[in-house]
Amino acid sequence: MLTYMKKYQTGIGIGIAAALWFFMFSPWTATLVNFWYAMTVSALILTLIATVFCREWLKDMKVNVKTVMCGLAIAFVLWWIFWTGDKVSQWLFGFARPQVDLIYGMKSDNSPMLIAALLLLVIGPAEEIFWRGFVQRRLMQQWSPNVGFFVTTACYILIHVWSFNFMLIMAAMVVGFCWGVIYRFFPRSLTALIISHAVWDACAFVFFPF
Repeated sequence: MLTYMKKYQTGIGIGIAAALWFFMFSPWTATLVNFWYAMTVSALILTLIATVFCREWLKDMKVNVKTVMCGLAIAFVLWWIFWTGDKVSQWLFGFARPQVDLIYGMKSDNSPMLIAALLLLVIGPAEEIFWRGFVQRRLMQQWSPNVGFFVTTACYILIHVWSFNFMLIMAAMVVGFCWGVIYRFFPRSLTALIISHAVWDACAFVFFPF
């Protein structure tokens, strides 16, 4: 019965995330709300879901010098991967830069410091708490570490399809794979992943955009 309930909860959580991402990214609904406010509310909803359905993630929250340094190192490596990928994609695909510019266009009419604060304190942490601390943890327990990793990564990629932006979908694939594979082999690394996600988000969108 408990295993059935856990499967039920995981499916509900993924379904809610898919609905929220559709609302924020689809061309039919994206213009209805301010993207960053909608993303913040969505992040809080995902954190609440993860906490109600799977409080185990709270046990992994250990902030120390090691976790902070690991998180910063992961963010640093990811930034350089994306910097390189941005240059290569512009060379290979004529549509790459315009699609990247559409992503950065989400910042218009919003304070950069406000966006950075939301990414660092709410959005980045919430995504890791939900996708790794809840979804991937549960699926790794229910099926196997490898299956849990692949299914979680696939779901993370698919919810970004609503944007119809190839570059955003590829970005979700790269970061989803990187954070997911780290959690697959180091399931106690949630704190470092939260730090890396938050810092990478802020650097990529605000402080050091591509």
